[in-house]
Amino acid sequence: MKHVPACSLLISSLLGAGPAAGAGESWPAPRPLPAAEMGVGIQRTMTLLATSTPQRPNTVRILFYGQSITEQEWWKMVAEDLRRRFPHARLHIENRAIGGFAAQRLVLPAEHDLYPFYPDLLIFHVYGDHREYERIIRRVRSRTTAEVLMQKDHVTKWPAPPFDPAKDKGMWWDDLMNNRFLPEIAARYRCGLVDVRSAWLDYLRTNRLEPAQLLRDGVHLNAHGNYLLAELIKQYLVHRPDLPQDSWRDLVRTYEQGRDFVWREGRMRLEFEGNRVDVEARLPAGRRVCVLIDGRKPSEFPGCYAITRPQPGPWSPLALVRVDHERPLVLEDWSLTITDVSPDGKRWSYSVRGSITGPDGDGRSDAVFVSASGRVKIDPAAWFANGGPRVGYAIRWKVVPMFADVLEPAQGADEAGWQWVTVAQGLPNGPHVLELAADEPAGIAVRSIRACRPPFREE
Repeated sequence: MKHVPACSLLISSLLGAGPAAGAGESWPAPRPLPAAEMGVGIQRTMTLLATSTPQRPNTVRILFYGQSITEQEWWKMVAEDLRRRFPHARLHIENRAIGGFAAQRLVLPAEHDLYPFYPDLLIFHVYGDHREYERIIRRVRSRTTAEVLMQKDHVTKWPAPPFDPAKDKGMWWDDLMNNRFLPEIAARYRCGLVDVRSAWLDYLRTNRLEPAQLLRDGVHLNAHGNYLLAELIKQYLVHRPDLPQDSWRDLVRTYEQGRDFVWREGRMRLEFEGNRVDVEARLPAGRRVCVLIDGRKPSEFPGCYAITRPQPGPWSPLALVRVDHERPLVLEDWSLTITDVSPDGKRWSYSVRGSITGPDGDGRSDAVFVSASGRVKIDPAAWFANGGPRVGYAIRWKVVPMFADVLEPAQGADEAGWQWVTVAQGLPNGPHVLELAADEPAGIAVRSIRACRPPFREE
């Protein structure tokens, strides 16, 4: 079904003492969320943030994803707050939300936007089909070690139970999604869930406000609404060392030189489990370390390649929001060119070309296309037209590596020369053997190995 919007000291220190200002106005702060709910499901991320020091800063990747609500200004307030509270963490924060893409549509570009990014924390909100919503969550939890912070919907009009689908299907569905489906999904995949809806209603009642006073157009947030949503998410993002660690402690394991493995005479071997492995090394200029996993180069694993989001992106005259493949990829640039358009503009033909593969076949928008090499597969559902194409219109994407066959000195090393390198991402999620070998080991050091094991198995 479609989900559409119906028209403690720790907490005190986070909330602050008084009203907050924004856009030239002052607004009252929301009351604290229930203390027992704060931080649940996101403690691996919060521990990385809280334990970062100037000497050993942790890199933390956070992705905001969803549709137009997630594109609004509140996410920047949350990001700014995290940077302020955790100045020693190396925060990499992005927002890849796509306005107008409900779950049943967002599930397509998520293949390019979400799983290759491999965040530590996904902050997620989307309307739409609850089955596709769950599909996105399951893929995140089976293809990455990301924690997920889900959000209930904000309030667009006063709820008036009992909810009768015959009288107000939208309000009935909002109640079903927020009070049944979202809690069930969060519990099933051990995600955090911010009860934005209850806190929003409490805020409206406490401050004698109408729902429309926090909205711009009946659904989207105005400045006051952005402030409130940011404050609620910020409240949830707290370190809770009192919570159990069993669900996340072993998902990302760090192996230390001398304790878990030995780097000796330019060689090391380590057994690990997961679908991603990173190496922390220090390499002088001109030195190289070769990488093998299960006796193979990382580039020989088909899952260690990613396809970037095709450009132009959504809401351009014509967007291709998902590109698949049936045979192993190679690193190259791809282009798709419109060669013919029907008189009514509803169907079009195209050709595809890879920078390595070369011309690779012709397709039609109303039929499944598999290129001659098998490196491109396009389903008719992957097209998103916004005004119609024209002959000569081009769409481009890249195949990029999620591997390193060789460790080499690179930008991004710290002052002491240490650098983290992802040597393989997208491996089958299971046991593997990592081997590193340097022909000229002088000056090379390997300090840590980090292996990531997603908590769920893929569909």
